[in-house]
Amino acid sequence: MSSPSPLKDILLIGYGAVGAAYSFVLKRGARARVTVVARSNYEAAKAKGLDFKSVKYGTHLGWRPDRLCSSIEQALDRPYDYVVLTTKAIPEIQRTPSLLRSLLTTPYINAHPQPTYVLFQNGLNVEIDLYEALKALRPEEEPRILSSAVWIGAVAKSGTEVEHGPFDRVKLGVYRRSTTDLSTTPAQAAALADFAEILVAGGSEAAVVPEIQRIKFSKNLWNAGLGASAALSRASLRCFFRPPHREPGREGEAPAADEPTREVVEARESPSAQTTRDISSAAPSVGAYSIPYLYDVLKEMEDLGRVLFPPVGDVPGLEEDLAKGTLERTAKLHEGPESMHIPSMLVDVQLERPMEVEHVVGEVVRMGRQAGVSLPVSLSRITLRG
Repeated sequence: MSSPSPLKDILLIGYGAVGAAYSFVLKRGARARVTVVARSNYEAAKAKGLDFKSVKYGTHLGWRPDRLCSSIEQALDRPYDYVVLTTKAIPEIQRTPSLLRSLLTTPYINAHPQPTYVLFQNGLNVEIDLYEALKALRPEEEPRILSSAVWIGAVAKSGTEVEHGPFDRVKLGVYRRSTTDLSTTPAQAAALADFAEILVAGGSEAAVVPEIQRIKFSKNLWNAGLGASAALSRASLRCFFRPPHREPGREGEAPAADEPTREVVEARESPSAQTTRDISSAAPSVGAYSIPYLYDVLKEMEDLGRVLFPPVGDVPGLEEDLAKGTLERTAKLHEGPESMHIPSMLVDVQLERPMEVEHVVGEVVRMGRQAGVSLPVSLSRITLRG
């Protein structure tokens, strides 16, 4: 009988909702020893543990990772196979190499090999700073960075309580500077397969993809288009997509008679309004103005994505009708009375916290400029943020 494989040491940095959920998943599979770095909630989590309340995994009161540390420096008494970053990427506050400085400098680099870094972060090009820092550290090596697109419904109710919904899905891929070069080193391929297996063992849905940046771009369409719109309007997406007769407690009521004004009737004739006419809306005026505007935001980014991410070999480009499909899927999720979701950007606005605007929206505009693609709607939204 073969002996079990040794546990992999994982350092997870960031103990918010996403970090808490994935630290639970990584430990749950019994294939990893998980050290978590918590910052603002360290003292509370150390004293009480974490109340992790999940539709999918059940309720676990006082749950703890294998180790909980208050800083990265405190955790650096050993080598790690993986360092997982679940913090928000906000470069105007702190860039990734600065956050990870103790892992990238002496005495750690003289005592231990570099780990594989796994970025569970929203936004585009969040990997570049770390990639350049690792290349400067060891020019002869290709950095092992795994990037991801994460779909998860989790919210931190407090520093020691996290609620998680019925799903957690992640797509993983090797980060490369080029989106058309699909080459992978043996070390990168082994790390990618191994980390995905650890997630699956913990119960998560994880898939490996040959080129991750186009997947991240497609997901960022939602964050930059719909999440940012919720933040700008300070309104949940239910305010866009849920008709009055589908509000909680009003199920079964007949839809209100549609008596649009002349202006609304005229607005419905625009090309974007015609394209989105079958999408659920909260009111006739929302269907005539707001939903078409959201489509224009998404379509502008979709057009950029088709330039940046053409098919490569067997790897397809972006999905057909990505903008409309994203809008339709979002409407279905938010039009019913059971929807309680609040986009993370709107939560940040409500709590007056810094937002991931630079990597989520600003990077889209920068990529458009580099590609020679005009993005007037996205540029205007950057201006509105100020």
